[in-house]
This record gives sequence, C-alpha cells and structure tokens, in this order.
Amino acid sequence: MDDQPTSPRRPRRRSERPRPAERLDQPLVRDRQRLRRPRMDPDAFGKFAEGFARFMGTARFLAYMSLFVLLWLLWNTLAPAGARFDPYAFIFLTLMLSLQASYAAPLILLAQNRQADRDKVTIEQDRTRDERALAETEFLTREVASLRIAMRDMATRDFVRSELRNLLEDMTERGIHLTAESEQDDDARGTTREPGPEAP
Repeated sequence: MDDQPTSPRRPRRRSERPRPAERLDQPLVRDRQRLRRPRMDPDAFGKFAEGFARFMGTARFLAYMSLFVLLWLLWNTLAPAGARFDPYAFIFLTLMLSLQASYAAPLILLAQNRQADRDKVTIEQDRTRDERALAETEFLTREVASLRIAMRDMATRDFVRSELRNLLEDMTERGIHLTAESEQDDDARGTTREPGPEAP
C-alpha cells in the first residue's frame, strides 16, 4: 500500500447549507438586491396619468398656461431690475417649459396605452357578444324552419274547410243533395238512407 497523505475531512457545520446550485430539486435562488427599488401601484399611477392627460387637453389648461407665461414675461420685463429673476432671454422659462413637455409626453403615452388596452377588452367583449348573438340567431332560424316543415304536414282549419267545400261541390255536381231536415228525419226514424241520385 502506498502511504499517501490524505487531507482530513472538515466536518460540515450545521449552519452551513448546500448552495442552491448544488440542489437540483429546488429552483435557483437569486441574491436579493441590496438597493430596494421604489414600488408603485401601476393602476393608481395610470389613473393619475389619464387625469393629467385629460386636463392637458382642455381649454382651461391652455388658459392657465397662457396666463402663467404672460405673468412670467410681464414680471421679468416691467419689474425693477433687482426683482427680476429671469432676464430678457427667459432661459429659466424655457427650461421650465421643456421640463413640463418632457414629463407630459410620457404621461400622455401612458394614458393612450391604457385607453388602447381598454379598447382591446371592449372589442373582445363585443366580439364574444356578437358570436353569441349569431349562434342564438342560427338556432332560432333552425327552430323556425323545423316548425314550418312540421306545420306543412298538419291539417289546418282552412285546409279542412277547403276540402269540405270541394267535397260538397263534387256531390252537387253528381246530383247528390243532402239537407239538414232529411238527416234529422232519418235519425228520428232510426233508418239510414243511402245517398243516391234523386229522380228527376
């Protein structure tokens, strides 16, 4: 036997657990992020975006914005030199308007996306409703057709009357006359008279 030095096995402590990669029967656990991301309710933010987009599309917003810009220009033009905070080039005003536009565009796009999602849901509901109405209409059409076919095989009152009228006309043409009085007399006597051609 070769006497090779073997490294002694270090006993595993209880606190040491196998790494997730070593266990194939469990999903891979990712390391938690050290920095917590801010969580926002997408529905609440979407409602805010829609409300803001609706407000920006009104005449009131245009009037307020025009009044704000007009006051800004008047103050920085007519006010004393020490009270002016934005001189003639109005760079700060331009920065404010650019900042407003940079925030307004994504909010408007978000509102449009939510509206598009609602339109898709509405179109899908309308399509389902139309398919159901079409199926019901086809079923009712088949039922009406089957009722019409069944009614053709049944003897209606008008059909019976027309057949009796044709039979009386045939009897009259052959010279057979039946009256209600002769039938009552035959019933009273208890005799039956065979119909035959009357003597001229």
